[in-house]
Amino acid sequence: MKTTDPAVLDEPKIHEPTADAVIEPAIEGRPRRTAVGIKEAKIYIDGKFYSEADAKISVFDHGLLYGDGIFEGIRFYNGRVFRVGEHLDRLWDSARSICLEVPMAKQGMTEAILETIRQNQLRDGYIRLLVTRGIGNLGLNPMQCKSPSVIIIVAAIALYHENLYRKGLTIVTCATRRCNPGALNPAVKSLNYLNNVMARIEANLADADEALMLNDAGNVAECTADNIFIVKRGQIVTPPVTAGALRGITRSVVFEMATEFGFKTLKADITRHDVYAADECFLTGTAAEIAPVVKVDGRSIGNGKPGPITMRIIARFREMTRQTGTPIFEQD
Repeated sequence: MKTTDPAVLDEPKIHEPTADAVIEPAIEGRPRRTAVGIKEAKIYIDGKFYSEADAKISVFDHGLLYGDGIFEGIRFYNGRVFRVGEHLDRLWDSARSICLEVPMAKQGMTEAILETIRQNQLRDGYIRLLVTRGIGNLGLNPMQCKSPSVIIIVAAIALYHENLYRKGLTIVTCATRRCNPGALNPAVKSLNYLNNVMARIEANLADADEALMLNDAGNVAECTADNIFIVKRGQIVTPPVTAGALRGITRSVVFEMATEFGFKTLKADITRHDVYAADECFLTGTAAEIAPVVKVDGRSIGNGKPGPITMRIIARFREMTRQTGTPIFEQD
């Protein structure tokens, strides 16, 4: 049942590896065989497991009709789920923000996640956890939805092709602005991701690997699926959540590693000029892990190669993900 072929979530243009390439993704990207990259995948829906072919939700679920719901992306490595507690804390925060009652306790949710992984017989992969508003009528009033639904999908994936981790990503600034917190707060990981999708389309049209999103003030917020960091004179800087950046789990891990290494960190508003003039740049996200950026809007960052601080952080992150986390199987 088990396969090592991951589903590649986003596979933009492929860069050829260089002779000095040393960065490898945690899970390699190869053509997918099924939607989740697992033969005979088992998907959790409201307490039961279904085959991929039989895993269905109602067309009247407001998660489908209106994007009314929340989600988390979680990774597991070497038989351990990485930072599951932090992910569930953020899920519950999102739920409270949109007045959605998660229909189970955190302990039960944790066990459901672990059992879904066991059902799929994987030790490394990605979890997509969703809580939808549930079935209602065609009106948008959430009061019509009486029973929220929980869906857990386990996949073997890589966000970017392996060559991008070796040589670095090329990103462009897009015209689509990050949602204003007064409209839809970016802190809520909602199922309505159209803002990010429109920015992703711009990256595709520009033949870039990712898109840099600005906020209404013209400051850098984040990328379509990642937080962004720059390094300048040994200091690591990232936009604050008030700029429209998601409070990323991997983002917080970078702060921990920076403290461990003795690097100075700063959460501050940054402009495109700050990114262009940076010595190094990298992106962070659960699916993306930590990915170096070497070109932004046609401008090379630093010497045009992944920088030494970035590579040190990547190496330490790989070490942490292989050694820490919530055990999935009893023998671990």
